[in-house]
Amino acid sequence: MKSEILYPGAFPMVRVDLASGECVKAESGAMVAAAPTIDVESRIEGGLLGALSRKVLTGEKFFFQTLRATRGAGEVLLAPTVPGDIVILELDGVNEYLVQKDGFLAGAEGVKIESRMQSLSRGLLGGEGFFILRISGRGQLILNSFGAVHKLELKPDQEYVVDNSHLVAWTATTSYNIEKAAAGWIASFTSGEGFVCRFRGPGVVYIQSRNPGGFGAWIRQFIPVSQ
Repeated sequence: MKSEILYPGAFPMVRVDLASGECVKAESGAMVAAAPTIDVESRIEGGLLGALSRKVLTGEKFFFQTLRATRGAGEVLLAPTVPGDIVILELDGVNEYLVQKDGFLAGAEGVKIESRMQSLSRGLLGGEGFFILRISGRGQLILNSFGAVHKLELKPDQEYVVDNSHLVAWTATTSYNIEKAAAGWIASFTSGEGFVCRFRGPGVVYIQSRNPGGFGAWIRQFIPVSQ
């Protein structure tokens, strides 16, 4: 499986080239177009319980698309729902990524997707909910964001503070704590930040330039309220 990002920027697609017999699993509804050699299947990743946990606990869709080159090599075009960047990562069977619930777009057949439970404080305050996705295995992993993606590379014991609404993914080698954005409670909330995540390296953190919740609040002000 080989992938290439087309039209990078606000409205990208990703082209996935599959050899005969290869497949890519993608978020349900992600396919834009495909060669006639490609068959589209619906698949429950991780079994029924795993799919239920993703749907109920993380908000991810119940099924994945499986696009397989059953009649010879071919290409698939995939795109996310929201405008923003696409990033392609290579999993080596050792490194694992933790991904917020809307960050997964597609992955090779050897990529494993599980739901991971966070602590009570992280679930309540972290912005990602009680469950996030833990992604491991081998092959390409394709993530998408709302807005541009920025990569932070943290050295051992290096810290970085991230607004929790801007998180996309981070390596399992990093650790993080949830804390107030400012010294006092009132300042934390009046600043508009509330809670933030303090990451500690070593590892990599991917963040997005736009806040989905903030954008939603901006849109709502233009929606007429029925009396």
